[in-house]
Amino acid sequence: MITRRTTLALLAAAPLSARAQAMPQGWADLPSLAAELDQFHAIAVAHRGELVLEEAVRGPSVDTPANIKSVSKTIVAGLLGSVLQSGEIADISATLEDVAPNLIPGDADPRVGSISMEDLVTLRAGLERTSGPNYGNWVASGNWVANALGREFVDEPGGRMLYSTGTTHVLGAALSEATGDSLLTLARDRLGDVLGTYIVPWTQDPQGRYMGGNQMALTPAAMVRFGELYRLGGSYDGTRVLPEDYVTASFEQRTRSPYSGLSYGYGWFLGEVQGHPYAMARGYGGQIIFVVPEAELTVAITSDPNQPARSDGYFGVLRDFLEQTVAPLALSA
Repeated sequence: MITRRTTLALLAAAPLSARAQAMPQGWADLPSLAAELDQFHAIAVAHRGELVLEEAVRGPSVDTPANIKSVSKTIVAGLLGSVLQSGEIADISATLEDVAPNLIPGDADPRVGSISMEDLVTLRAGLERTSGPNYGNWVASGNWVANALGREFVDEPGGRMLYSTGTTHVLGAALSEATGDSLLTLARDRLGDVLGTYIVPWTQDPQGRYMGGNQMALTPAAMVRFGELYRLGGSYDGTRVLPEDYVTASFEQRTRSPYSGLSYGYGWFLGEVQGHPYAMARGYGGQIIFVVPEAELTVAITSDPNQPARSDGYFGVLRDFLEQTVAPLALSA
């Protein structure tokens, strides 16, 4: 069966002259290509620090915050960096016992206290996942943090990547405990104010904690500004938000996704395009922030949040679109 992904792969393998006819000549050509993808909503592109494209091909306008789904995990990773910058958490190796002992259930496995902030931000807590088939029961529970931390260990803390929204929710709760602020307040004060974007409230758990790892909403331009914060080494418009060494470490492999095969750092999936490293935040349905530092490129994509985007399906198509169509525009400029 010929799919969009197959077509893009065939284009990549075609002679240069044939490929050139199919490649866009500039940023303005991208929306018409994106519009061929039924799930695609909007795209925003910053190149060399300038917003060169911002357009919705369907769905909400670019001025409407879109549900970024699990891109929220990368936002929470950014908030961890901001709390490390402020010194409210001394080091990424700090454990739950150090930072937020009140979150640990009384009957939890003794190893729970030794889970570090680094284990949480890299999704290596070792606990049974709350995502996938376990997600419904987790959000139906009366205490999301206790439920996540009360699960069985299926690996040791710091072991393999276990993709789990519950893990990032625990991280968000720990950041709130460390600072005394809700995750919404942290997002607004540490990121929204600096990036010039208003962050709307999102889902709360039964204890009133804002969900860490899902359901946040940002406009495509705000997503780009967040990506630019990382591209610029943790400073934005002259304000230091994240430690520079934290940004560097965020783009270094700590583990690997068993699904996409991409490496994973501090909240970012990692890959290469034409020999240049990139970082990608990814959310259900096809929500993406894509940063190629050496090309001075940041891209945001929003898609229908109610349809799946698997690595061998729509997400694979978007990855091809970014690697084979969008990034080459910046690299050749």
